[in-house]
Formats: sequence, structure tokens, C-alpha cells
Amino acid sequence: MSYTYKYPRPALTADCVVITKESEPRVLLVQRGIEPYKGCWAFPGGFMEMDETIEQCVVREVEEETGLQLSDVQQIGAYSKVDRDPRGRTVTVAFLAVIDAPLAVKGHDDAAKAEWWPLSELPELAFDHYDIMQDAVRVYRKL
Repeated sequence: MSYTYKYPRPALTADCVVITKESEPRVLLVQRGIEPYKGCWAFPGGFMEMDETIEQCVVREVEEETGLQLSDVQQIGAYSKVDRDPRGRTVTVAFLAVIDAPLAVKGHDDAAKAEWWPLSELPELAFDHYDIMQDAVRVYRKL
């Protein structure tokens, strides 16, 4: 099917906050290998493809960027600040995945690195990921 719309449409992405259940929880971050924010840390995530759900997108993106396979994700919320992504109008749906302990990860695709960071020692985050992290931690603490 092909449609033409006279109204512009935003891009849709999915981001995943993966946190461990340890006494000192850690979060999975990727170092961006491309612009925007090349070299900065962010959650694994990316653009939704036309033939997948947003849940399928986030699971695929985490695996593509880190090698980590997730089976259970919980939606945190949608983030739609007009200027959240310098590439253009982009809305993201953020998810939380909780796992027992860190698993082996490695940066793939457009992620230069993938690493586990203690929640108490996070680097500066790209995009609006600091805001997403605050919401993710609130949800995590209620589990």
C-alpha cells in the first residue's frame, strides 16, 4: 500500500533501559558510534521499521546494538519534546527490562561500545535519556 499525506509525520523510535536486580543495580548503556551525539552514552534503541511493533523494535534494537536478547520489556512511556532529536521530529517509546545480573555485551551496529554502568555513577546521557532514566528508576523501584 502506498499513501501520500499532506501533513508531515514524526519518526518513531524505541529505547530500552536495562537494569540489573543486584544490590547495586547497573544499567546497560551504549556509546554512540555515529552522530548525533557521537561518543556520548545512551540507551540502546533506534527507529521502528514498517513491519514491526514498537515492542519488536526495542527487542531487535537491543540485540543489534549489544548482542543482548530480551524476552520481557515493560513500557515506561512516550517522550515527544519537539527538539529531543537534532535529526528531526522524533518520538520515542521507552521500555524497561529487568534482568538478574549483567550479561556479556558488546557494541555492534551503530554502537561503538556497550557497557554496564552503576546507577550511582552514570555518565552524561545523550538526547533526553536523563529524563527517561529518572522515570525508569521510579518504575524499577516499584517492582
